[in-house]
Amino acid sequence: MKTTFPNLQGKQVLVIGDLMLDSFYHGKANRISPEAPVPVVNVERVEELPGGAANVAMNIASLGARCKISGITGQDHAAEILQQRLNSVGVDCVFHRSSTTETIIKRRVISNHQQLLRMDFETPFETDEWQALKPIVDVVMAETAVMVLSDYNKGTLAEPQYWIQLAKQYGIPVLVDPKGDDFTKYQGADLITPNMTEFEAIVGKITSEQDLIDKAQQLIAKLDIGALLITRSEHGMSLIRPNQVAFHLPAIAKEVSDVTGAGDTVISALATVLAAGEDIETAVTLSNVAASIVVSKLGTATVSEPELKVEYQRHQGDNNTDHSIGGVVTVDQLKLAVQQAKQRGEKVVFTNGCFDILHAGHVSYLAQARAQGDRLVLAINSDESVTKLKGQGRPINSVDRRLAVLAGLSSVDWVTSFEGDTPEALLIEIQPDVLVKGGDYDKTGVVGWEIVEGYGGEVRVMGLVENCSTTAIVEKIERDKSA
Repeated sequence: MKTTFPNLQGKQVLVIGDLMLDSFYHGKANRISPEAPVPVVNVERVEELPGGAANVAMNIASLGARCKISGITGQDHAAEILQQRLNSVGVDCVFHRSSTTETIIKRRVISNHQQLLRMDFETPFETDEWQALKPIVDVVMAETAVMVLSDYNKGTLAEPQYWIQLAKQYGIPVLVDPKGDDFTKYQGADLITPNMTEFEAIVGKITSEQDLIDKAQQLIAKLDIGALLITRSEHGMSLIRPNQVAFHLPAIAKEVSDVTGAGDTVISALATVLAAGEDIETAVTLSNVAASIVVSKLGTATVSEPELKVEYQRHQGDNNTDHSIGGVVTVDQLKLAVQQAKQRGEKVVFTNGCFDILHAGHVSYLAQARAQGDRLVLAINSDESVTKLKGQGRPINSVDRRLAVLAGLSSVDWVTSFEGDTPEALLIEIQPDVLVKGGDYDKTGVVGWEIVEGYGGEVRVMGLVENCSTTAIVEKIERDKSA
C-alpha cells in the first residue's frame, strides 16, 4: 500500500447543492430569565459560517483542492456574507440569486460549549428555480474532475438526474450526499454516502453485518450506482461495491464535541482525494480520518490539509496494507476484518482481559503480544463480567471508556468487548492464528487453548511486568484514602 500522503492540490471539484448560512451566538448563561424559565445568554461573540453545501466547499478548499460551488441564495445580506466567506478561502461562487426567496439561515445559541437553541429561517424555493443553475454550471463542466451533489432537501437538487446525466456526458464521477426516503432520484450516481439512519429508512432495519452488506448490494443493483459508503457513527463506515468484499473502517477513537457537518467532511475528503487521482479505498480511509478530526471540534468546522496529513500519517504503519485503521469494532465487523487480514496472509494475534485501569504493565504486555504477528485483536470483558470476576466496585472505568483508551494504543489493531466470563465464543467465531495470555502458567492454563489448537492455531504465554496490576493500584488508592 502507498503510505505517503497524496497530493491534493490542483484538480477542481464542483459542488452543487443547498446553500445556507450558519450563525453561532456564543455567550455565558449565568441566570434564568424572570419572564420565563429559560436561560439568559449574554452574547459575547457572533460567528457566521457557510453551511450545508457551502460547508462542503469550505472543506474541499481547506484540503487544498480548487472548488466551485453552485446553488440558490436570496438577494440579501446573508448571501453577501456567504459569498465573502467562501471567496476568502478560494472557493469560486456561481450562485443564482433568487428574487423571491431569502437565503437560508440557521442560528444557534451556544453557552459553555453546549447548544441551547437553534432557529431556522427558510422558505421553499420556487419549484423550477433550480433550472436557473443550468447555464451557470454548463460553463464550468469542462474543467471539473469530480461533481458533488450535496442534498439537504431544500429544493436546489429537485432534479438530481439532470446533473448526474450531465456529468456522465463529461465522464465526471458524481458523489451524492443524499436526503429523504427516495434514493431512486440518484440512480446512476458513482457513489452515495448515506448515514445509517438514512440507509435504514430506504432498506429497512439492519439486523447484522451480513444483512447490511446484502441490502446494500441489492440497493446498488436496483439503482445502478457504483458504490455505497454507509457512515455508521461509532461503528465507523462501510464501503460496499458490486462483486467485491465489503471494505470496513472502524471509527477512530476521539472525544466527540460536535457531529455538526461530519457528513460534509466525509464527502469533501472523498471528492478531493478522488479528484487527485487516488483509488476509492484511499479516499475512504482519508475521509474516515477527516471525520475523526472534525467531530472533535465545536460547530460547523473544516479540516485542513496539514491536519489531515498529520493524523493520517500517525495512523499509518508499514504493515497496514489494507488502508484500515485500528479502532473499536463490533464482533461482526471484527470477523470481517480478520477474514480480510488472513486473505492477505497476515498473522492475527488474539488476547483478552479486563484492562480496567491501563498501566505500564498492560502497555508492555500488549506490545509483546503485537510482536507475535501482524495484527492484534484485543477483547475485553463487559462491565457485568468484570464485576463478577473482580467484585463490587469494579470496573473503575466503564466498557466504553476502556475501549476508547485501548483503541488509542499503537499496538492494538482492533478492540471489542464480549459478554460472559470467557472469550471462548469469540475465539470460535474469528479463529485467530495465535492466542496470547500473560502469566506464569503453562498453555493449559489459558482459557480457550483447546479451541485454538483444535483448528491448528498456536497458544503462547507471555511474561508480565512485575509489581504492576490494576488490583494493586486500586488497593493502594484505598490505603491512601484511609491513611
